[in-house]
Amino acid sequence: MKKRNFMLGALFAILILATGCSDEYLNREPEGRFSEGDVATPEGVEGLLIAAYTMVPGGGLTGQTWHNDIHSWVFNIASDDALKGTDAGDQPEQSFIEAYDFQAFNVHIRDKWRGLYKGVAAANNVINTLALVEDGISDARREQIIAEARFLRGLFHFEARKMWRMPVYISDENFVLNDLESTKIPNDREIWPFIEADFEAAASVLPDTQGDVGRPTSWAAKAFLGKAKIYQGFDQSGNANTAKMSEAKAIFDDIINNGPFELMDKFEDNFLVATRNNAESIFEVQYAINSATGDASNRGIGLAHPYTDPWGCCGFYQASQNLVNAYQTENGLPLLDTFDATDVSADTNADGSSVVTTTLDPRLDHTVGRPGILYKGFKIYQTDFVRDLSYAGPFFSMKHVAEPEAFGQGGWGNLSANNYRIMRLGMIYLWLAEAEVELGNLERARELVNEIRSRAANPEGFVPNAIQGAERNDFTIEPGVPAANYDIATYDTPWTDQALARKAVRFESRLEFALEGHRFFDLQRWGVSAQVLNAYIASESQHRSYLQGRSFTAGKHEYFPIPLEAIDRSALDGQPTLTQDPAY
Repeated sequence: MKKRNFMLGALFAILILATGCSDEYLNREPEGRFSEGDVATPEGVEGLLIAAYTMVPGGGLTGQTWHNDIHSWVFNIASDDALKGTDAGDQPEQSFIEAYDFQAFNVHIRDKWRGLYKGVAAANNVINTLALVEDGISDARREQIIAEARFLRGLFHFEARKMWRMPVYISDENFVLNDLESTKIPNDREIWPFIEADFEAAASVLPDTQGDVGRPTSWAAKAFLGKAKIYQGFDQSGNANTAKMSEAKAIFDDIINNGPFELMDKFEDNFLVATRNNAESIFEVQYAINSATGDASNRGIGLAHPYTDPWGCCGFYQASQNLVNAYQTENGLPLLDTFDATDVSADTNADGSSVVTTTLDPRLDHTVGRPGILYKGFKIYQTDFVRDLSYAGPFFSMKHVAEPEAFGQGGWGNLSANNYRIMRLGMIYLWLAEAEVELGNLERARELVNEIRSRAANPEGFVPNAIQGAERNDFTIEPGVPAANYDIATYDTPWTDQALARKAVRFESRLEFALEGHRFFDLQRWGVSAQVLNAYIASESQHRSYLQGRSFTAGKHEYFPIPLEAIDRSALDGQPTLTQDPAY
């Protein structure tokens, strides 16, 4: 498959111009304000647009950038894929999320709201300020700026709709710079139609290609529009909305059949700095490999690194035993119903090699660090990667980590210089497979899943076996020798049972996208959170004692509470305009 060459832009590396935004989402009053007239120039508007882009990774907060990280890894620890990790005493408010104790005063939930709505404010600021610029911008460029701003506004609201059952939608018509009352509107309407409208408007104007990576194309806007529709594809009882599925299918068919994208030859190419912005990528959050302060790198997930050299911090975001077990295979296929009956061992032989000889999906060792297996080219993973083995177990996340050749320096944030592939073609394949299952096109769904599995089966992409040297950091790779007994096959028997096909597609989504921040929200949108997560708690609590006695409450824990601070600061004429989720 061909690769495209890109120049890495600096969209997220440049912080220019402060933007006005509603104070109800902030910790403190802005230190300075700009009037619209101050930046109502062509250059000023372009600067405001760049500033809006800086909000995408999770910007706009001081200090704890991981609270609002675009990966949403802090909230994915409430799924069956991930554990908080590190030790019991570090960042205890994450422990409440992991244990399904969602509180309206939790700082992570609060700051997610703040960050997203600062992004909304920044996008609206672009549109409103542009309207004041009379000269110096062509009509075509004016349309492009609005389209990019609406794409960003749709993205921020989309992320909010995943988090909260009834967030508020704030448009440029509501937003008035420096008017603290302008965005105080009630959250009494479903915002999906407005999100769709933003992506539709963006898709109709944006070009098929962009000169700067990190700016959305029409294809990116279409992909997010399709994602918005597929997220509405089921109700909370798991019943399919076939109308939304049909709409999503049309978009995904267009992207696959007419878009300029291809699946990469190797699964790992979606997680390497060296292969950023590749032929499979539809939209990536861009990060600098190296910056003096770390501000331009992927600081939000900077805590999620092994607790050993060369990282030295911080041990968060470990992988669950349940997730590791899901990669077991039989005759090359996943154990859809019985995967968690047997644990994949973390034990090693005397020479440090893994004791596991059973067959495994090769994607496991590109997703999870486990003892005896080479960890992304750095060194052979052992339990010294983990801060507290007795607390969160022996496994660690991996996809977001930059490989040694691109290992950044100059601050802890540079440890995570890898781009975040928030939208790629593999997602389109499996979302389309979901739609095809619900529309009764089971064989087409099987073909799509097999495309993904065939790519994963490419032996050139297998993690190679590594032999430990005399020193801890020394190892020798055995070329052509896989690190484990990898066995992955396609589904070669026709699918005739819709329930079985649905189960296979959803399982494939877990294997393909594990630890990328999507699993909690996938379970939510499928309407199966309580069923899956209570079974997970029963199993994982046998390994992680702090999960004992915990449970997921159906109708409540699918979404997070609206932050208490946001409700308090939404007061207008003495009454709050935001209403708490009735489940809380």
